[in-house]
Amino acid sequence: MGQASPARDRTGAPLQWARLSGLSLGLGLAFGPGGALAQSGEATNNSLAPVQVEAARHTPLAMDEPTQTGSRLGLMPLETPASIEVLTGDTIRARGFSGHGSVMQLFDGTRLYVGAGTVTFPFDTWSVDRIEVLRGAASVMYGEGAIGGAINIVPKKPTRGPIENEALVSFGSNATRQIAFGSGGAINDRLSYRLDVSHRHSNGFMARGESESLAIGAAVRLDVSPELNITLSHDEGRQSPERYCGVPLINGRLDRRSLRLNYNLDDAELKYRDSWTRLDAVWTPSSAVTVRNQLYRLETKRHWRDSETYGYMPDTGLVGRDDYLEIGHHQEQMGNRTDVAYRHQLFGMANQVLAGFDVNRIDFLGSSDTPYGGYSEVDPFVFAPGRYESPQPYLPRYRARADTYAFFAEDRLAINDQWSVVAGLRWDHAKINRADLTKPANSFERTFVYGTGRVGVVYAPDAVQSFYGQIARAADPLGSLLTTSTSQSQFDLTTGRQVEVGYKRQLADNRGAWSVAAYKIEKRKLLSRDANDPTVTQQVGQQSSQGIEATLDLALTSTLRLEANATKLRARYDDFNERVGNALVSRAGNTPDGIPEATANVWLSWRFLPQWDAALGLRYVGSRQVDTAHTRKIGSYTVADASVSWQVNPSLKLALRAFNLGDRKYPVSFSNGGDQWLLGRPRSFELSALVKF
Repeated sequence: MGQASPARDRTGAPLQWARLSGLSLGLGLAFGPGGALAQSGEATNNSLAPVQVEAARHTPLAMDEPTQTGSRLGLMPLETPASIEVLTGDTIRARGFSGHGSVMQLFDGTRLYVGAGTVTFPFDTWSVDRIEVLRGAASVMYGEGAIGGAINIVPKKPTRGPIENEALVSFGSNATRQIAFGSGGAINDRLSYRLDVSHRHSNGFMARGESESLAIGAAVRLDVSPELNITLSHDEGRQSPERYCGVPLINGRLDRRSLRLNYNLDDAELKYRDSWTRLDAVWTPSSAVTVRNQLYRLETKRHWRDSETYGYMPDTGLVGRDDYLEIGHHQEQMGNRTDVAYRHQLFGMANQVLAGFDVNRIDFLGSSDTPYGGYSEVDPFVFAPGRYESPQPYLPRYRARADTYAFFAEDRLAINDQWSVVAGLRWDHAKINRADLTKPANSFERTFVYGTGRVGVVYAPDAVQSFYGQIARAADPLGSLLTTSTSQSQFDLTTGRQVEVGYKRQLADNRGAWSVAAYKIEKRKLLSRDANDPTVTQQVGQQSSQGIEATLDLALTSTLRLEANATKLRARYDDFNERVGNALVSRAGNTPDGIPEATANVWLSWRFLPQWDAALGLRYVGSRQVDTAHTRKIGSYTVADASVSWQVNPSLKLALRAFNLGDRKYPVSFSNGGDQWLLGRPRSFELSALVKF
């Protein structure tokens, strides 16, 4: 059963979430919109539609503003010994983003546990205030599953001040339309609120490519006293993504006649419903102490019914459609996180220390019509899509429960005005209980106990620049911790180690910032075939990556601004044996399939008249291997996007955006040995109006 080739993280491991269109994040990521798949392990790849919304200008590389992702101590990027980037909501909505694996996804600082390789929330950018990206090992912050980094989506929150409202209406190619509304401010001296609603619909660029989504976010904050505030938040999302899994290559080439075809079934269905409720409390009894607590509940329901693998057969001239499957998820995650921060003097040196704990329970029910794997053949260009007819019943197949708790601590010791040391430790205990509802003999219970840590040094010659270095140890599950299989339960977690050095600089007069980082990551305890017996799998494999990444945000003039980033990565299998027929073949020294070892992005914005702005963006993704044997490559691609906006008056802004100006035909990802391409968005346009009142 084929699977769309995912993007990769710093380690070269699959990255099924976290592609930021227009920003490579230094993780070697691919770009462009994706479909939602349930293939072979029920992986999914979500696409957040780009929306043109702009407000006051903020640099994504602001070094002097605290973040909550790089450290729970609230350190500024200049104080953190790691590569960090902050993307404002305006930047995200202007460029769009889509898409987890070794890069962890967080929502408002809380981990979203992956269920069967899938995360479907959040999916709309309208309610996003900013995204914070922590590159490199982050398990010490958030637990297993973050060797490559962490991405934290921070929603808009209640604010003090007058109530402000905004509304967005947009129309675009392929009958794409969106309407959104946002409102927030103070109700009285103690109460404030935030409300965001967004509805989007599109016919898609391919046949039967309709998609629809509705996102609602609401929050109320109560300032009990100057020292204590409580916030109740709820986010709800419903999606029906495009029922599109790509097109097959014809005789090894992309045939223009298939560009807008959809080989999925006529009654294919993809539906997701997510709800997330949080109760946050922040207590500051003194200037030296801060206590925070978050109690939360996440529930998600997902359903797939489709055919996902297509291959052209030269002997018959037909396309074979495989991987007929129907899958359902019901996942509930409940937990609590508490931490206490204390600022004091230690032997005459300023010290910040934080300690806390996480506890949660996740229940997961997986349903399917396994072992059905339907198959059909159709003409490559003129065919009836057909319907899904499974002889197997659609039933609950397994139930899983994960009970986890963890203790963590961080400390920053400022030795003097220039030198500081930042360290962190985390200890996790996770108990997995899986009940196979069809084959009870496959049920099991397994406990994972592991510790992670990091230590870094920062040297800041002055207030606008810093050099740093860090060493970190992290952990990853072999798949998804929550849905560990019977065979995977015999093995330990994968371990990783990272060494990173870098430099950051904030430019004077708000002219921008730049950073550069070099790193090496080793990922061990990967599964590999026994060199003496190909039928035996051992946990002896190793994979490594090393690279350099740079980011730049620079005001060239008072009206011209340049944002750019680039990554050069070398990812390799160090120890990996693959079974080919009855023979064992070493893939040591090869690059993992699907990983672009070079990415670059440039975004140039120009205020050519007092109320007019124009922008041009280029995003480059290097060539990628289609398999571990390096039989062939998928070539590189460069895509250009552009926009122009007019601030009609202080309350109204109009914007026109163009995507893929050159109408480039390229694969966002590929599967089936490289012979099935999930195509990126063709040339398209979108016109929007943003009203504030």
